[in-house]
Amino acid sequence: MLRDITLGQYYQTESVIHRLDPRVKLAGTVIYIISLFCFHHVWGYLCAALFLFAVVKLSKVPFKFMIKGMRSILFLLLITVVFNLFLTPGETVLTIWKLHITKEGIRIAVFMVIRLTMLIIGSSLMTLTTTPNNLTDGMEKAMRPLRLFHLPVHEIAMIMSIALRFIPILMEETDKIMKAQIARGADFESGNIFKKAKAMVPLLVPLFISAFRRANDLAMAMEARCYRGGEGRTKMKPLVYKKRDAAAYLLLFTFLAGSIVVDRIPNMIAKTPAEEQAVMTERVLTETCAESDDLHVEAQAIIYKIK
Repeated sequence: MLRDITLGQYYQTESVIHRLDPRVKLAGTVIYIISLFCFHHVWGYLCAALFLFAVVKLSKVPFKFMIKGMRSILFLLLITVVFNLFLTPGETVLTIWKLHITKEGIRIAVFMVIRLTMLIIGSSLMTLTTTPNNLTDGMEKAMRPLRLFHLPVHEIAMIMSIALRFIPILMEETDKIMKAQIARGADFESGNIFKKAKAMVPLLVPLFISAFRRANDLAMAMEARCYRGGEGRTKMKPLVYKKRDAAAYLLLFTFLAGSIVVDRIPNMIAKTPAEEQAVMTERVLTETCAESDDLHVEAQAIIYKIK
């Protein structure tokens, strides 16, 4: 399972997505994540799925390689489904002991799984098509306005890039330590959850030692090269927007606007019987209130005349 984590890895190939400016890919990832939280119907998620499929095809990253990264979050998806199924109030569909599965819970659970799956694949696509150096430069350029608030933009971008780069390195190190411990007789599979947690101790201690050693070596290497942050540093390959980047921005905003409109179409075209009944009731109440106001005004006028 540790080898299945694709976040932070870079897949070397030639494609249109690989040649895009890293700022475009960062903005595209943010826009895509925002769009996933704006949808309320299946049509919006269908547009997002088609858009993601098209981008994966253009990136030339094998789709099986993208799906492989989902195996590492199956436990998170399972917890999300269980909590939404049993803790969402609404119309009860099935009762298991004292727990109730509701119609609204099923709907929210399905949408949440779809949302998390697309979010993980979309985020992984950014790191799979962008080298760590380009990702650092793109983050630094994108966060440049924060310099007005005296924030160390270059250092923040460097930290985020190193953190992403260390994910596959630490996973590879964990895999090596697990194989070494299994060769010495360690068992990470059998037993209950408490025994499995206890068996992880011989794995975590050398992993933390290795991580601190790598961090120390990296710090010494940066100091040996007289690294002093981003002030006054130049770029061998400065980032410059090209025509394909402008076209990518246009496609991104077109996707965002179009998918939100498509997601809202069911609300504008068709209404459920309950919604139509609510509209009719509101109309009748409004007309009744208007008639009552007219009668009240006429009654006040008659009383004034009598007086």
